[in-house]
Amino acid sequence: MTMVDANVLLDIFTADREWLAWSLAQLEKAALNGPLLINDVIYAEASTRYREVSVYEDALREVGVAVAPIPHGALFLAGKAFAHYRDAGGVRTGVSADFFIGAHAAVEHIPLLTRDVRRYRTHFPTLQLISPVVS
Repeated sequence: MTMVDANVLLDIFTADREWLAWSLAQLEKAALNGPLLINDVIYAEASTRYREVSVYEDALREVGVAVAPIPHGALFLAGKAFAHYRDAGGVRTGVSADFFIGAHAAVEHIPLLTRDVRRYRTHFPTLQLISPVVS
């Protein structure tokens, strides 16, 4: 099972010149390990390129992802991670989508396929990330 971040889906949906090949290859590799999941937050983020929900739903089915609800434990962890971010000098006034996504993957022990690891590594250090960034 793998959680797929919106940036990976958008690479595929927009045929991004720089990232399409990497994102497709990683999505195919992840699919060999079980279901591909997104949550409601990722659903909303990746929907921005579509005018109709039915066309978007077809695109999601085509890439093989299913939508999973965010469990309450993950919502609580997202709030705690955001509080830590604010205590460390963070300037955002509302909980960022990355906190919901990272907390969901962390609580469910699901690897996260993403190209943007910075906030995930900082606030969810135990989260397994699949990314092009090596560190």
